[in-house]
Amino acid sequence: MNRRRARTASVLLLAGLAALTGCSAGSGQQAVTPPARISEATAAPTPDASSAPVRPLARSLPVRVRVPAAGVDTGPTGPVLELGLAADGTVEVPSVADADRIGWYDKGVTPGQTGPAVLIGHFDTARGPAVLKNVSKVAVGDEITVTRADGTTAVFRVRELEQVDKDAFPTAKVYGDTDRPELRLITCGGELTDGHRPDNIILYADLVATRAA
Repeated sequence: MNRRRARTASVLLLAGLAALTGCSAGSGQQAVTPPARISEATAAPTPDASSAPVRPLARSLPVRVRVPAAGVDTGPTGPVLELGLAADGTVEVPSVADADRIGWYDKGVTPGQTGPAVLIGHFDTARGPAVLKNVSKVAVGDEITVTRADGTTAVFRVRELEQVDKDAFPTAKVYGDTDRPELRLITCGGELTDGHRPDNIILYADLVATRAA
């Protein structure tokens, strides 16, 4: 097994224990209305096979995430959080105090490297709307940009949106190896049940451009 496949197998093993969480759900009077459920018709568009591949970037930590369609720019709220694994084996999520920030799953690749980089943010918390409160405004074709510590910016285009029950989280699809740089942005969705949102909303995006410092 080569080093890259060994790394992927390790990430999948960890993610298999962690995938159900994705992000925390909101509760209480301040929680916001969830976005409309993503339909199958919009969840799996055919990628543009004619697009020229973009050269992968070297490893560099993400420091700023922008999702213009959802009004997200983490620049004013602080650097991207580094998320590992919690004591129970689940993926860490940003704390309630950091609900306006996005975290990066640091067991995987950094945005722009070959493979699936995973970002996680809250839709809402008990305190109210959070960083991805407007995720329903994102559509296929919209851009997500990630500024990295080396000054480069990786530009991704959303090609698929998916809403799934957390008990049916597509672990291999989200964390599995890819032959090009890709991005996953994960938050919560669905109607509140016992103070938690039962679904994950997952945005899948492909690297389409890079910008130098």
